[in-house]
Amino acid sequence: METPAQNPAYSARAAHEAHAVTDTAHMARAVELAACGRGATSPNPVVGCVVLDASGSVAGEGFHAYAGGPHAEIVALREAGERARGGTAYVTLEPCDHTGRTGPCSLALLDAGIARVVVAVADPTPKAAGGAARLRAHGVVVESGLLAEEGERVNAEWLTYARLGRPYVTWKFAATLDGRSAASDGTSQWITSPEARADVHRLRAESGAIIAGIGTVLADDPHLTARPGGEARPAVRVPLRVVVDSEGRTPSGARVLDGAAPTLVAVADDVETRLKADLIRLPRHDGGLDLHALLRELAAREVVSVFLEGGPTLAGAFLRQGLIDRVIAYLAPALLGAGPAALGDAGVATIAATHRLAFDDVSPIGPDLRLTARPVLAPPRKES
Repeated sequence: METPAQNPAYSARAAHEAHAVTDTAHMARAVELAACGRGATSPNPVVGCVVLDASGSVAGEGFHAYAGGPHAEIVALREAGERARGGTAYVTLEPCDHTGRTGPCSLALLDAGIARVVVAVADPTPKAAGGAARLRAHGVVVESGLLAEEGERVNAEWLTYARLGRPYVTWKFAATLDGRSAASDGTSQWITSPEARADVHRLRAESGAIIAGIGTVLADDPHLTARPGGEARPAVRVPLRVVVDSEGRTPSGARVLDGAAPTLVAVADDVETRLKADLIRLPRHDGGLDLHALLRELAAREVVSVFLEGGPTLAGAFLRQGLIDRVIAYLAPALLGAGPAALGDAGVATIAATHRLAFDDVSPIGPDLRLTARPVLAPPRKES
């Protein structure tokens, strides 16, 4: 009786499956490395890279640590040295093919003698794309799409910015288990624990801008700065503070104008105001401001991601205009029974129009829960 080892087809299939498992493990490590650059690479993407030598052993690892610094491939190739020749590189984003503050990674891979490159996600920008084509033209084996979903997820902020021309929007709110963001008298400090608030500051520090509405500014006089503590890594640049204030009502003494961080105040283009602040004028829309226009203005300032901390009215407006990419909710084990809800009018008149989300993570934060979710597209309706 023939054994599996004596069957060439079986042996080839087993070798292929083992190879695929190895590829997946190395790309998973590259995704893990890419995440190390979060909050520090803007307006560049986060990228991770793992380089194997010709025998299949890990020779080098790297990630893009800060804008203007060496790209992930360069860091990994430097660590690998001569061992990279004839080896394989796993990269979460297609190697760039242009010269900016650094040289093309495609040429660096060629110069290092890499024989095979495995890519998770293609580069969507005309300026930087083309690395895969150049590598193939020089005889390098290039494979794309491995762990594409994971590669997209770790780089969601930059990919949204590159593809849609606007920043990635994270809406954060804190509430009791019955969905109240404040008590009936308007008090809201503090619904959640110090641990949850420290986590919020970490996320603020990873964002390019922090947005609040005029209602929040008038009610709470927030500072809107990032104050990461403990082991949190401070951002390379201070997040921009943005106040959505269509009528120009921000008080001149508001803490958000104190100079601790740069601040923009978005007002309607037909409003006369003596407010001494950096103003951006936007068209009116849907009873407020055109939030698409706001995000385009921020993208023009190389803001890749924003952290939305406005009250229920502003959150509802962002949701109605389809501009929320991620929701982070901090739920406290408490009940109020009355008081404002965390979300205002989101344009939902019937259950069929519900904004559906998919959970990405549920984690305890001190005594609270942090829920992370993203919008999902409704399935297409069947023709009757």
